Amino acid sequence: MGRLDQTLRIWIAVLIGVLYLTGVLSGTWAIVLVILAVVFAITGFLRFCPLYLPFRINTIGKEEREARVK
Repeated sequence: MGRLDQTLRIWIAVLIGVLYLTGVLSGTWAIVLVILAVVFAITGFLRFCPLYLPFRINTIGKEEREARVK
């Protein structure tokens, strides 16, 4: 998972959490979005998304990949 992907996942999780805690989100959609936010936060911090494997998705850019090797 690339740095941009990781950052977006964490920020989306934070945004959903804030919206839920401030009462903007409520009901069934709030529960669904909170679960999604938890998944986004976990996958963002682990820098691994299991759904990327079967679809062969790689969000690590060429420059970032070369920087990790060094």
